[in-house]
Amino acid sequence: QVHLVESGGNLVHPGGSLELSCSASGDIFIIHTMAWYRHRPGEERELVARIGRGGTTGYAEFVKGRFTVSRDNNVNTMSLQMNDLKAEDTAVYYCNADVLRRGGARSTFWGQGTQVTVSS
Repeated sequence: QVHLVESGGNLVHPGGSLELSCSASGDIFIIHTMAWYRHRPGEERELVARIGRGGTTGYAEFVKGRFTVSRDNNVNTMSLQMNDLKAEDTAVYYCNADVLRRGGARSTFWGQGTQVTVSS
């Protein structure tokens, strides 16, 4: 009973910016690593950025220098600031979270995704 909800996806022009948000709720004791993935048509879902509970970040090469991931552990949210967007960034972006629940179970959960379209 952990729910992740993404928001912020939109249609933007090349070179534009967008900020995505992920809100986690439900049976949560601690959220360990959170991550953003993208799924482009005809491609497999791939990692975009990850952030540990202490704030350590990692990025895919194709977004380094353009995207910034952050999180707020007090309200169980994660954000992805996306700058200098390119057509190839067009994808459904998914939130992922490694969650330790109150009962002691630890599982990974996915959000439903939010569409980002970069087009002129």
